[in-house]
Amino acid sequence: MKKNSNILITGGTGSFGSKFIPLTLEKYNPKRLVVFSRDEIKQWDMQKVYQHDPRVRFFIGDVRDKERLMRALDGIDYVVHAAATKIVPTAEYNPFECVKTNVLGAMNVIDACLDKNIKNCVALSTDKASNPINLYGATKLASDKMFVAGNSYSGSAKCKFSVVRYGNVMGSRGSVIPFFLEKEKDGFFPITDLRMTRFMISLEEGVKLVWKAFEDMSGGEIYVKKIPSMKITDIANAINPKIEKRLVGIRPGEKLHEQMIGFEDSPYTYEYNSYYKIFPSIHNWSSDPSRIRDGKKVSDNFTYSSDTNPEWMSIEDFKKWLKKNHSLIGKY
Repeated sequence: MKKNSNILITGGTGSFGSKFIPLTLEKYNPKRLVVFSRDEIKQWDMQKVYQHDPRVRFFIGDVRDKERLMRALDGIDYVVHAAATKIVPTAEYNPFECVKTNVLGAMNVIDACLDKNIKNCVALSTDKASNPINLYGATKLASDKMFVAGNSYSGSAKCKFSVVRYGNVMGSRGSVIPFFLEKEKDGFFPITDLRMTRFMISLEEGVKLVWKAFEDMSGGEIYVKKIPSMKITDIANAINPKIEKRLVGIRPGEKLHEQMIGFEDSPYTYEYNSYYKIFPSIHNWSSDPSRIRDGKKVSDNFTYSSDTNPEWMSIEDFKKWLKKNHSLIGKY
């Protein structure tokens, strides 16, 4: 992603966009950074923040509407696709709506990027797309596959597509940390399962991984950042060790542990200093030296899961993060 370019982010008023926008304005100084989303209230609030910055533009629209996307992409160089229906129980009870946004919306983004000659597009994925057990994960797996395949049917278009996958974003809206902080006043923390673990990544780390993808991509890669894990009980104890932990059972579609790379992907996965790359199984791209570069092939049957992760965040480190970011938790 070059400086002084034109960038558009779908779902730009969400958690990721709230961090991506200020950091990208500072790092790349784009001509335009277009925030494309369907939530007019969130756009109204965000416009107040950037009302004196002519680089930031706002465009009401839905990724389900290809014609609106085509209009928004006029003159754009780079696209970040962050729009999605993400809440697991919401997707379970509203499956048609989830498919319309996460699958049909992804298809619209790909087609629009090709038709408008976008240079590069990076799509955000989720740990739940690896061996999915819920509808949200299944739709994001379908989306990932489409973005990867977009590189092979682009024809004369020059657009390249890649995917960034990461797990639980610390402190984001709807995640476990603001949920526990809210429940603290009730005198107990609802725990789904004492064995449950989660990957931990900050929004800033997620943004930097997207930047890395733009700088590094050949097209078709899925980037997975190396991040620490935590037990859900350790998160609760770090917030307030004196409060009762009450078992409530796993919610519909919820996983016990997060997984970002399954063993089925191990033949196509390479390790780098701070991340992994899953290469496409098609076109022999996973054995192309010009794509692999300095990557190291992972072992057979390799998995990257929050329960077997070699890196763990300590309660003390989590407390430091909590103290530093307390005022921002749940706002993005």
